Parts: sequence; structure tokens; C-alpha cells
Amino acid sequence: MKSNFVFNVSLSVLNHLGRNLYRNIITVLGEAISNSWDADANNVFIVINKENNWMTIGDDGEGMTDDDFQNKFLKIGYSKRKNGKYKTNSGRPFIGRKGIGKLALLSCAERVHIASKTKETELVGGIIDNSLLDKAITDDLNSQEYSLEHLNKQDVISAQNLKNGTYILFENVNVGISNTIEYLKKAIAYYFRFSLIDSNFKIFVNNELIDVKNLKDLAEETQFLWNINSFNDPYFSLLSKNIITIPLTSNFNIRGYFATTIKPSNLKIRGTQEKVTVDLFVNGRHREKDILRHIPSTRIVENYVYGQIHFDDLDVGESKDIFTSSREGVIADDSKYGQFINEIQRLFKLVITKWDELRLDSGNDGDPENNKYSTKERKAIELFNASFMEMKIGQERHGHQKLHNTSKIVDFWIKQLSEDASYNIPSYVDCFVAENLLRKYIEYKHMPLSKEAKKEANNWRTKEKNNKGKANISYEIRRSTEDIYYLDMSYLSNFVDKAQNKENDAALSRSACVYKPVRDAVGHTSLITSTAKNQLSLELENIKARVMDLLKDVK
Repeated sequence: MKSNFVFNVSLSVLNHLGRNLYRNIITVLGEAISNSWDADANNVFIVINKENNWMTIGDDGEGMTDDDFQNKFLKIGYSKRKNGKYKTNSGRPFIGRKGIGKLALLSCAERVHIASKTKETELVGGIIDNSLLDKAITDDLNSQEYSLEHLNKQDVISAQNLKNGTYILFENVNVGISNTIEYLKKAIAYYFRFSLIDSNFKIFVNNELIDVKNLKDLAEETQFLWNINSFNDPYFSLLSKNIITIPLTSNFNIRGYFATTIKPSNLKIRGTQEKVTVDLFVNGRHREKDILRHIPSTRIVENYVYGQIHFDDLDVGESKDIFTSSREGVIADDSKYGQFINEIQRLFKLVITKWDELRLDSGNDGDPENNKYSTKERKAIELFNASFMEMKIGQERHGHQKLHNTSKIVDFWIKQLSEDASYNIPSYVDCFVAENLLRKYIEYKHMPLSKEAKKEANNWRTKEKNNKGKANISYEIRRSTEDIYYLDMSYLSNFVDKAQNKENDAALSRSACVYKPVRDAVGHTSLITSTAKNQLSLELENIKARVMDLLKDVK
């Protein structure tokens, strides 16, 4: 009776493990770049030929022997972390873990050529023809019954310059290299930050070194930055020197930043449907996109924010593997990850609060859900900002400095005026509404004007006529030239609600007396004191209440 039973694995397990799971070119490139990192390469060379739909990825890493190629690279599920090893020979933290990420490389094209060599051994490798592999899977062959094709002469020629390292050729790529090369360069610059750990690690695309300079467009449209735990990133050198930076502190071993752009459209990656988001990085590798989706919020700032959060503690030593098989996410119910998300939520709340203040101070609309300002105050600030922005745009059209780069002195003036505008503009509107409603009421009631009122109106009419003459104006300024439209609250209130006892009676005429000097200051666009603001607010409330009470008898 036979006793030595062994597993016999069908090739179909490749599909069950997710052979067709990797359909994103960035994920595929990520697996290749990660393999090069784990092989202690200093350089990764990516060449993309869109016209003929092929791609090559080569590196100068340690390379593979016959045994490495058969028993490590082609062994699905082989982990580099076997026997408690968590770092490369040069001390880099291993990225690879499950041993199935290579499926992204082996199935992203019709034919995949792999050639590799170490400093001591000859070239090894083979060709995977995915149409033949599909047939073998359909025929339910086991893994020992399918053999790779031998490398051809062209493969040998292409890889012969390797002193050591690995070269992979992808024929008829099926994961979308139809994206622009420019987009791929920017995506690689943004998503693969291994150089933050090892500055000797470099990535080239079509012979161009990829670094933060590829993100210049994004940096130029960035308005504010929140730096977590004094994070140092070469990307910051591209930001404007005038950018406002706010420090954030966390007891977690996280580093990174939140940043906001001037407009939501600045987050969009040109030529694609994608946009940059707040993403998670572990040991320099992009691990999860848009981590804010785990935080329940509908605040407007989310339309402006992007960032990178680096949290290497999610992949340390013997910690369990919490990354999904597709390598594009994290298993959400992991307790450490849950604590991390809670901390990000705490930090982002600080961003939400500060962002509104910074936006309004810089002349932009902020967050209407922030209750720091009343609805009228916020609308007034936004109206002020819109007016000022039109002035700045006019300056830009005449070749002056860029829209969001005013001097610190001008920014200070804007902040001061914005604070006054939050009071003056709605106060002027209140005055405008109250006085014109009174005029409408007087006309409706056919109240006759006194001789004194008519004289006052005629004086203002004469002044206006003289001023028009000086300005050489012949057109009419006022829509109505009736006497009542030349009278202010002090005259209007005497017709409608005159106090018999000036010291004791509550009446419009009494409120108008206190209201007039401050109202005139507001009307003359003056900046007024806190005491005057308080007095005007008090009298305006009285006036508005009495005007609305009067209007009740209008049928």
C-alpha cells in the first residue's frame, strides 16, 4: 500500500490565485520595480514602445542562477522572507512577501521573456507564451507538465550587456501602455518612493531618470502643506517658497504630508481619468490609494487634498501580511491598520479646520460647513475675495506675477480687509434693504414729505448736478429722481415712526439718530472700530425688526 502521497498542483491554480487580477500598468510596473529593489539593484531601466506594443524592464540587481530561477522565481508562493530574513544583503527592507506578485509580470502580455544572470553564472531564463499556458490550464495539466520555451537568439543579444541582473521583455502588452509616456513617468515618480530609503535606487523610463521633477505641475498648483512629524521629501523643493506649511505631530511612527491645490481640477492627471489622492506607502512602495475613503466625511476640502502617508510599521519583521493579493489595498479589519486609520482621521480633522481659515485669508472660497462664520459673513468674505481675484487676474493679464503669488505685505492687507469686509458688506446690504423698504412703504402709504425733507432732497439733487457737470456726465445716474430717493434713514424714519419723546420712546427715528454716523462711515467704505460695529449691529437689529413689523399691514 502506497504511503508517500504528495500534492499534485494543477496549473489552473494560477488563475485562482489571480493570474488575471493585475490589469493596471502601474501595478505591473510596481511588481517589477519591487523585484529589482529586493534584488539590490541600483538601477531599473524601463523601455516602452507604444507603436509596437512591447515593453522591457531591466535591472542591475544580483540576478538569478538556474536554481534561483526554477525554485524561487517560478515557484509560486515562494517568499524571500523564508528563514526569518527580512532585509536584502545591502540592508533594504524586503517588499516581496506572498510570492504571487510575479503573476502580474507573467500574465500581462502574450509572450514574456525572462533572462537573468549573476556575476558568477551564465544567462538563464525562458519564455512564457500565455496562449500555450492557457491551453495547458484548459487541459488541466499539472505544473510539471508545462515547460517554458528556451530563450531565443535575440533575447541573448538583448541581455548580453548584463554583468548581473534581470531583463524581461513583454510582447503584445495587455495592461494598457496606451497611456501617455508622460503619464507613466509622473505616475512612477509619484507612486514609487524607494529613493526616500535608498538614494542610490534609480528608475529610468525611455532613458530619462524619473524623479520628483516629473511632478512639477502638481507642485506649482499646490497651495498649502501639512507636514507630519517633520517629514523630509525632495518633492518639497518644487513647492513655492511662499507656500504656507503647517506642522502636524503624531505619536504613531508615521511620516508624510497632506497638501491642497488651488482648484480641484489641479488634482487630475492630464490625459487620464485618474487624480492624485491621499495614499499609503510602506517601505517606499505605494500600498493603497485614497485612504480617506475609509474616513466618513463629505467636507469640501476632500476635493482639493492629496498627500502621502508613510507607515512602515505595517510591514515589519514577523508581522502578519495584511496586504491584499492584488497588492493594491490593505485588509481593512486588521487591528493595527484600524488604529492607523483612526490616527489619520484625527490628523485630517485638523486639516479641515485650518484649511477654511487659510483659504479665506488667501482670497479663495473656503468650507461653508465651518460654523466659524455666519452665512452672511462668509458670503461677504467670498464676495470680497471674488472682487479682489478679478483685480489680480487683471494684473496677471498684463504680465505681472502669477495669480497665487502675491507679496507677504499684500497678503497681510488682504487679510485685514477681508476681516472688515465680513462685517461691512452685510451691514451695507442691511442698510440698503431697510432704507429702500421704508421708501417703498412711504410710497405705498402716500405719505407726504415735509418742507424740510423736500429742501434736503433738493440740496442733494443740486450737489449731484454740480458733480455730474464736473465729470462731464450727461446720462442719468439714479433710476428714480423722486425726492424720497435722496433722503436717508434719519428723514425716512420721521415719516414712518417718529418718537414723541426722544429720550424714552422706542422708535425708528431714535434708532436712526444713533445709526446715521456709523452707517455713513460704512457707506463711505471706511474701516470702523469694534465699538462702532457693536453699536451699528444693535441699531440695525432694532431697525430691521421695526421695519418688518410695519410691513405687516401691507396687503
